Amino acid sequence: MEVWIRRIDILSKSVGHTFAWCVLILTASTCYEVFMRYVLNRPTAWAFDMSYMMYGALFMMSGSYAVSRNSHVRGDFLYRKWSSRMQAKVDLTLYIVFYFPAIFAMVYTGAAYAFESARILESSVNSPAGVPVWPLKAVIFVAGITLLIAGVSEVMRCLLCIRTGEWMSRSGDVEELEQVLIQQHIQEEKL
Repeated sequence: MEVWIRRIDILSKSVGHTFAWCVLILTASTCYEVFMRYVLNRPTAWAFDMSYMMYGALFMMSGSYAVSRNSHVRGDFLYRKWSSRMQAKVDLTLYIVFYFPAIFAMVYTGAAYAFESARILESSVNSPAGVPVWPLKAVIFVAGITLLIAGVSEVMRCLLCIRTGEWMSRSGDVEELEQVLIQQHIQEEKL
């Protein structure tokens, strides 16, 4: 089970890191639009569509990365005081009762939206450029699949914790600033 969890975490990390590049594309296109609009007085017809599509893709596709890194929003004022086994049992219940039904709905609805949008080659009505919208609607379906896979990994992680009493470590590529500062403070106290 641990091998599959690691593989799924690597997939989630790869998807998250790949779509993180949308930030650079979004920034570059916005800077270009600002320059064209305010310096040259020649606004682009595609910038608005580009911005919401890039932000939408970034937001949707970063979900599985957030799940795999346990960085989603949680009201943990009670949760953090529970034993690991209790946390895993509650998490497992919440994944089954809320997470998976919502993700299945997202995948089902996203597939219908994507299929219909691609069938008619839907384009944006917000600009005269007629930017295709169907790729963004396809992202809803793909994001649902990646969230579904990440959820399976989390369920396996919960089952392991219930069995062993300890959470399996997560591979980290980004550190929370608070944790870094705490570690620095501990190191300074030791000196």
